[in-house]
Amino acid sequence: MMAHAAASAGAHVLVVDDDEDILRLLTMRLRARGFRITAVGSAEQALAQIAVDPPRVVVSDVRLPGQDGLALFEEIRRTRPTLPVILLTAHGNIPDAVDATSRGVFGYLTKPFDSQILLEKIDRALVVSAPTSTAGDQAPATVQGDETWMAGVVFRSSRMAELMAEARMVAASDASVLIRGESGTGKEVLARAIHRASPRAKGPFVAINCGAIPEQLLESELFGHAKGAFTGAGASRVGLFQAANGGTLFLDEIGDMPLALQVKLLRVLQERVVRPVGTTRAEPVDVRLLSATHRDLDAAMAQGQFREDLYYRLDVVSLNLPRLDERREDIPLLAAHFVQLLAGKYGKPVNGFAPEALEALATASWPGNVRQLFNVVEQSCALTSTPLIPLALVQRALRVPAMDALTYADAKQRFERNYLVQLLKLTDGNVADAARIAERNRTEFYRLLQKHDLTPAMFRSDGEAAAER
Repeated sequence: MMAHAAASAGAHVLVVDDDEDILRLLTMRLRARGFRITAVGSAEQALAQIAVDPPRVVVSDVRLPGQDGLALFEEIRRTRPTLPVILLTAHGNIPDAVDATSRGVFGYLTKPFDSQILLEKIDRALVVSAPTSTAGDQAPATVQGDETWMAGVVFRSSRMAELMAEARMVAASDASVLIRGESGTGKEVLARAIHRASPRAKGPFVAINCGAIPEQLLESELFGHAKGAFTGAGASRVGLFQAANGGTLFLDEIGDMPLALQVKLLRVLQERVVRPVGTTRAEPVDVRLLSATHRDLDAAMAQGQFREDLYYRLDVVSLNLPRLDERREDIPLLAAHFVQLLAGKYGKPVNGFAPEALEALATASWPGNVRQLFNVVEQSCALTSTPLIPLALVQRALRVPAMDALTYADAKQRFERNYLVQLLKLTDGNVADAARIAERNRTEFYRLLQKHDLTPAMFRSDGEAAAER
């Protein structure tokens, strides 16, 4: 049990019991062990707390007002299948315990229970429960200890916390994983995190975008080729499967792989050997395969564009990355993280965003997801002349027209000035031409220029201005 003490120090445990005395006792004993405790008196309060600040373990009484502990467990199992639940009951019997554990309850204790046994069960639950980054944590970009695998994955949303918990659990196996998500959601970042959390972490991580390489070259890139295998093959080449031997191969945009290559990839996955182009020899490979797609592979299979047998080889476990607009609470954290990365690149003391600029980021539509957010932050960092990036630069990077809260009189004056400036630039300062285009007589037009402190000479070439003087 002591072996897990360091890993569990500070771990968040949610305790649920309507008996205030037991709640106080459990809180005191678990805090003494070093856990961070949230204590609530009902299943409904527990579900609300989980949505706001996901714990690593839930300890709940079975008898609760409203929903009981078993109903709470069922809801947790449906929405957060990786969150361990330990149930306590004063009315437990063997059939209830067997039924609960067969449905996935991590532990079941009958009151009065031995506190030491509860602590041991919590410790064991923490071993299988992936640590998550929540609103109460420090910046996830600087995770320490057993959370280093998540470095670069920045979040505080419960949606991402649950996804990372699933990723941590699947990383421990050698199962193939299909990562689904729109372009720019961070599929390769997640794939790298899974590799770092896996037993293959010390092996190579090799990535390739199947949609970015011409079909005639993709086979050679994946499986290698012999010298002279095709025109331009002046030397033999090791393929990416061989390069990833002992580690992880990430095939991005797998849905764009041509059908002919899908057959060859399936053979590699079945036989665990590759045959370089232009050779008949088979080379054994030991590779864990991760793949990703933004395409609807079900539709692609229905249209005959993707092999069903390959699909089931790749989709042993499926992880779904949410769009950025589905995890808006992560936007301020991501923006701050990107500013930290980019301030050094541009040699500027940029500290963050002005409040109204941050609000614009948080409410934007983000069709390009996290990649687009990074690009917006980079453009803003490159152009800012102040430590706090202003709203105007964010709007420019987002290509959103600036809209100030102006009175009608101020807005009209601004329009008039801009209109006159553009008109005089167009006519090179010729008032007669400008007045004709504006459909105003010259006297009225001069009066407008005077109102805005504009003179025709400001818009003429040097020679014309000098001649007038």
